[in-house]
Amino acid sequence: MVQIVRSRCVTLGEWRVSGAKRKPDSAGLTFVKARADRPATLPTMSLQANEGAVGVAFQQPVRAAAVLRQAGALARPGAVVVPVLAGKQLALLSPDGDDDAALAFIEAAKALGARVSFVRAGLDDNSSDLQVETTARYLSQLYDAVECQHLPPPLVSRLARSAAIPVFEGLATPAHPTAALVARLDGDSSPQVKRRSVLQAALLVSMA
Repeated sequence: MVQIVRSRCVTLGEWRVSGAKRKPDSAGLTFVKARADRPATLPTMSLQANEGAVGVAFQQPVRAAAVLRQAGALARPGAVVVPVLAGKQLALLSPDGDDDAALAFIEAAKALGARVSFVRAGLDDNSSDLQVETTARYLSQLYDAVECQHLPPPLVSRLARSAAIPVFEGLATPAHPTAALVARLDGDSSPQVKRRSVLQAALLVSMA
C-alpha cells in the first residue's frame, strides 16, 4: 500500500519570511498542502527554466539515450534499486492524488528513496504572475522537484520559469514523451516494470 507523506494545509502568504509575517499576496493564492517542518525563507531564484523542467526534450537523442541506458539497468531481472534519491523531497502538484499517474509517480520516487507530498495550490490560467511566482518560490524552498499532473500546460510552464527546481509536466502520465521509450527497452520485463524503470531513469537523469 502506497502511503503519502502526512501533510497539512498552510496559507502560503502567512509563512514567516526572514522573521517577518507576510500578509497573503492574493485571495486567489489560498493554500498549499505541504510539509510545514522546514523554514520558508526565500532563496535567490533564477527566472530561467531549469534543466529537467517542463519543456526539456526527453525525446532528443542524447537525453533519450541517457534515460534508456539508466532504465535498462533498472529493468534488468534481479536488479536492486539503490535509494539514490534518499533525503530528496518531491511534490506532486495535482487536483487528484489518487489516480494511476499519481500513484505511479509516488511509487517510483519512493522506491528511489525520495519522499513525496501531495500538494494543492489555488492556481489556474487566470492566476497573476505574482501568484505563480510566489507559489514557485515556496515550492522551491520546500521541495527538490515538482511533478505537475492534470494542470494546464501554460500554467506549468509559468511555474517552471519561476522555480529553482525541476518542474515536470505529467512525467508519470501516459502522454509524456518518456512513455514512448518503454517500447525501446530490451529484455523480458513486463511493460509495467519497464514504464516504472523509464520513469525512475528520467528522475535520475534530471535530478542527478
